[in-house]
Amino acid sequence: MFDQSKTYYFVTPVLPYTPDGTIDERQYRSLLRTFLQDIYIDAGMALIANPEAGEVFYLDRAEKRRVVEIAVEEAAGRVPVFAGVIDTTTAGTVAVAQDAAAAGADGLFVMPPIGALDVSSSWNADAYPEVFTDMLHAITASVDLPMIVHPTSSPTPGYGIGIPARATRTITEAIPQIVGWKMTYNYDGYRTLTRTLRGLDRPVKILGAAAVYFHENLATGAFDGTATGSWNYAREAMFEHIQAWNRGDLDAAQKIWNGGLAQLQEYVYADYSRLHIRYKIACWLRGLISSPDMRAPLPRPKQDEVHTLARLLTDTGLSVIDDDAVSSYLHASTAA
Repeated sequence: MFDQSKTYYFVTPVLPYTPDGTIDERQYRSLLRTFLQDIYIDAGMALIANPEAGEVFYLDRAEKRRVVEIAVEEAAGRVPVFAGVIDTTTAGTVAVAQDAAAAGADGLFVMPPIGALDVSSSWNADAYPEVFTDMLHAITASVDLPMIVHPTSSPTPGYGIGIPARATRTITEAIPQIVGWKMTYNYDGYRTLTRTLRGLDRPVKILGAAAVYFHENLATGAFDGTATGSWNYAREAMFEHIQAWNRGDLDAAQKIWNGGLAQLQEYVYADYSRLHIRYKIACWLRGLISSPDMRAPLPRPKQDEVHTLARLLTDTGLSVIDDDAVSSYLHASTAA
């Protein structure tokens, strides 16, 4: 199903829960269907089941598999479905990858190892790329599917929260299954990684992640598609903005970007410790899920975030739920 020659706009969906904290399959299907309309399918929309925005780190193995099964069922072969694979051990990550393949995923969404500080907050990717490549080799020995990399690593001034350029080259050269690189970087890091990826001897898609940079990324051509959670709340405006750029209509692109979309994205991405809760609050405010609650220890919404996002969504021309529904949730949340 996946075609490396095509442009794909991968969405990383949030994951709704029932009041008792289990996955709400009905709402998840409904959310996926908002991205599976013909207009979006024709443009190249695609799905990533079990992304970070979908709280993959807090799902057990059975839940991860079920999420992939639902996404594959809803996609029904119309769009590619990549599946996030992660566990605290390499063996566990391989098992999750096997589950994803068995569930019908078209590709894998891979993340660097998690757990001990040796492989997470203190990992020096340039010096020790094998921390990641060893795990990727173990996956590919068992499951040979195309991979998109979610390259989060220790924050640095030059790159933000992405794997540095030298390590990126080493990893992509070692793992030919890598077909896309999610651009988690700050603006300067994005430019550096663009040159690195463009200099490889095979195509690896530059997939925009931080939607706050999309206007500039599109202007410079450093944009081969997306892998972002911003589709959860700003689907219509983002789609129109990208389509305007694709047809060379700069006036329309600027009008959309400066008509509220830039300010909305600037707020969402202003604090990375609140990024995924803001995705989910905004998705809830759009009426696409019934609650913005996440699994602890992920944070709870703040009243100021709810009100600010409601205002920014409205200013962008996007519909939101009514004030009574917002007040009811905030009252219940405060009482809890």
